[in-house]
Order: sequence, then C-alpha cells, then structure tokens
Amino acid sequence: MIQHVTENRNISFLSAGFFGDAQNRTSDNLTTPTASSANSTFVRPAAFFINGFSNIPHAKYYYVFLCLVYAVTVFGNSFIMSTIYLARRLHTAKYVAVFHLALSDLGGSSVLIPKLIDMFLFDHQYISYEACLTNMFFVFHFMNLQSFTLLILAYDRLIAICCPLKYHAIITKSSISCILSAAWICSFILFAALVGLVNRLSFCRSIVVNSYFCDHGPVISLSCNDNSINYRLAYILFGLLICAPVALITSSYLCIAAALLKLAHGADRKKAMKTCTSHLALVAIFYLPILSVNVKSIATSIDPNVRIINNSLTQIIPPMLNPIIYTLKTEEVMQSIKELYKRNKVATLVSKNAKRENVMRNT
Repeated sequence: MIQHVTENRNISFLSAGFFGDAQNRTSDNLTTPTASSANSTFVRPAAFFINGFSNIPHAKYYYVFLCLVYAVTVFGNSFIMSTIYLARRLHTAKYVAVFHLALSDLGGSSVLIPKLIDMFLFDHQYISYEACLTNMFFVFHFMNLQSFTLLILAYDRLIAICCPLKYHAIITKSSISCILSAAWICSFILFAALVGLVNRLSFCRSIVVNSYFCDHGPVISLSCNDNSINYRLAYILFGLLICAPVALITSSYLCIAAALLKLAHGADRKKAMKTCTSHLALVAIFYLPILSVNVKSIATSIDPNVRIINNSLTQIIPPMLNPIIYTLKTEEVMQSIKELYKRNKVATLVSKNAKRENVMRNT
C-alpha cells in the first residue's frame, strides 16, 4: 500500500516558498509515468514537465530579458576573472575569493538560464528524470558556493579591520584555497544527499513541476509516498547554508563596527568602512530576497507567479551585479584595469612599430 503524504511546506532551500503547494494539474499526456521498479507501487516518471508561469500574457518577453541578463553576466564575470588573472597586484588571498565568486556566479547562471531559455522560448518543457535531478543539483550547488564565498569575504574583512597586524599571516592564498576546496567538497556531499533522496520517492499523481527549473520543493511535493525525510533535510540545509552564513556575516560586521568605533581619526574610519561597502552590497542583494520571501511564506501563501519572478531574479540578478559592484566600487580593481589597458596600448604600439620597420626594411 502506498502511504500518501501531501505536506504543504512554506520554505524551500535556496528557492524561497517552494515547499509544497505545487498544483496537481493532470492530463492524459502529463500523468503517464513509467514504473522503473519491480514493486508496482513505486513509480518513477520518464520525464517531468516544467510549467513556468501560469496564465501570464507575453511571458516570453521576460525570458528574453533573462537572455540579456545572462549576456551581461557572462561578460562581466569573465571580465573580472580575466582582470584578476592578468593583474599581478590582484594576486592576493582576497582576490582568490573574488575570483571564486565570479566563477560560481558564472557557473550558477550557466546551469540555469540557458536551460530556462531553451524550455520556455523553444517549448522544450519536458525534461528527463535524470536531467531534472542533475539540473537540481548544479543550480543549488553553485548558489551554495556563492553563499560560502560571501561568508569567506566577510571573514577577510573581519581579520583586515579587527586584526590588521596579523592579516597577512592569517589570510593567505593557501588558506583561502583550502577553505574554498572544503566548501566545494561539503557542498557536493550535502546536495548529492539532498538530490539522491529524491530517488526514494514515488511519483504516481502528476509530473507537472510548478517552477521555472527542477526545484527541490515542487518536485518532492508531487510524490505520493512518505517525503518527510526530504523535507527535514531541506530544512536542515536551509538553516545550515543560508541562515547560519547570514548570522555569521552579521556577527562579523558587528565586530567590525565595534572596532571602527575605537578608531580615533574619522578619516581612518571612513577608509576602513569603504573597504566593506562592496561586500555589504553583495550580501544584501543575495540574501535579502531569499530571507524576505521565506519569512513572508511562513505567515501567508504566495502566488506561484510572484514566487517564480522573485526567485528567478534572486538567482540571476546577483551574478550580474557582483562584477559591476566590484569593478566600480573597488579602487584596486579599477587601477588594475587602467594598468592593463595602458600595457595593452603600449604592446599594440610596439607591435605596429615593429611591423612598420619590417615593411621599410623589405622595401
């Protein structure tokens, strides 16, 4: 006998408001999963149908907007990664973390937006079961890496302002690289477990996922056997990987604020605060939408279309803005860009002069 569990949850890890409340829309061609187990009560669908927006006219214009956002994201993050790689003055521990943030931003956008555009602009909304779980894993994995990197950058600012004399001894390229490697390993294990537990679920009612990608909450809410373990793990990961970093970042900035108040000169305080503004902007852009929708979803239900717009913007806007904020707000990066431009200009002039001399010699 199948144990039917239809829990309606209001919080979903990294995709606020996506626990449960998926509509059980069925039709003859959308509810014909094939059994993949000898046990006739266990059903695994061959594919899921990603529903996207419901009853919104001209929704395709929004997906065109996502194309433009993705283009800016790819250019901006590639540019900041190239600048850090080419500029020797940026070969420091802090910019190892900044490089990693750009890399995770680029990875997160690349696993989400191209597939989203393919599904909704070219009407390929069916996605195979295996591809769905793969998509789910990588979207959450890269978002989690963004969260970890923001926490590492907060740690960098904490040591720089509160323990300036020990900064270069504590914050080294090797130590940051080790922390980032540990973040990759932990994230891989945790989300492999989260996604792997989906395989224990039986989907015998509907295969319509009311989201814009294979989100964990809408997928497991379609199951018709006990999914309580899946919900519990999602709650744990949300607390561990979203709430805990926010708490630690907040604590670090309280310590930074206390240290700044002890500075005698206002100019020193202003200079120290300036080094934190870019990071604080990234933290606000990344965490506030996720937390605000989760808090709201606890108190009341949220329209599915509103959730989709909020969560899609939460996942695509920060990766686009991160390189812009660091380029415009960070003096070191701007100076490095100017130096690289001058170096390239000199190299171009030298090359032109060399070619001109060769032509004159040959004539």
